[in-house]
Amino acid sequence: MNPCTRRTILQVLGTAPLGVALPGGAATMQSWPLATPRRVGIHDVAPAPDGGVWFTGQRSGDLGWFDPKTGKAELVPLGPDSAPHGVIPGPDNAAWITDGGQGAIVRVGWPGRDVRVFKLPAGTPFANLNTATFDHDGDLWYTGQSGFVGRVSVKTGTVSIKESPKGAGPYGICTAPNGDVWWCSLAGSFIARIDRRTGDSTVVEPPTPRQGARRVWSDSRGTLWVSEWNSGQLSAYDPAKKTWRAFRLPGNGPRTYAVYVDPGTERFERFGFPREAASVRQIHGRRGEVWLPESGTDHLTVIRT
Repeated sequence: MNPCTRRTILQVLGTAPLGVALPGGAATMQSWPLATPRRVGIHDVAPAPDGGVWFTGQRSGDLGWFDPKTGKAELVPLGPDSAPHGVIPGPDNAAWITDGGQGAIVRVGWPGRDVRVFKLPAGTPFANLNTATFDHDGDLWYTGQSGFVGRVSVKTGTVSIKESPKGAGPYGICTAPNGDVWWCSLAGSFIARIDRRTGDSTVVEPPTPRQGARRVWSDSRGTLWVSEWNSGQLSAYDPAKKTWRAFRLPGNGPRTYAVYVDPGTERFERFGFPREAASVRQIHGRRGEVWLPESGTDHLTVIRT
């Protein structure tokens, strides 16, 4: 895993996630250390349907659940050799996890906590699974940083996988409002749209070379926002107009890891962390809340708008 900057700064473009206004001085930050029996190596977070927050324990091989009302955390073991990376909520209210250690997509039913493992097809080399998204048909699409993009047909349980164009690098992935699925390549420095019928991908090259497209997020208008790890930019691509815009993050040597926005004012708000080497990974949330995992400190942080 690549480290973030020495003191991680959350950088939000525009008003706030999902169109929630962020008036001046109205946002508050709260953090909790994870009170777990072992160091989990927290990586990604996602809102759970019961008001809690899911997180992946990449080091411990667990799905975690955190209750912000009590500050307590619970761990759900995912299986032998588990090393989960991403977690997202499914349309079935379950947690869906990309588990690089097991080479599988893992579903944890909620609230039952039953674990179901969807292994990659036999003979697949180490894929280094990263992130996932659901399309409008209810199928899950996922990335593997070793050079793979694939799908889980949830109705049948069938898992398919394809080599990605230009080799290693697939990382972030998202679904746009029109149903298109897009992913980005950290090593390849491009974004790509999946043909959901064939599984093939069409590459779109950003104007900044070697920018390190790490994660991608679609706003409510269908504009794709790309966090560029190498360039320190947040870029916006309009698929309809095929146009790009780029925004340089403030500060010296910024590293843009993740993005979770719906822009309005096109200005940056900065939130500093009190802990050195916080190493924030995925950003996710729900109305009025932005949740951040501090991978370097095993803390969870929320910014309430």
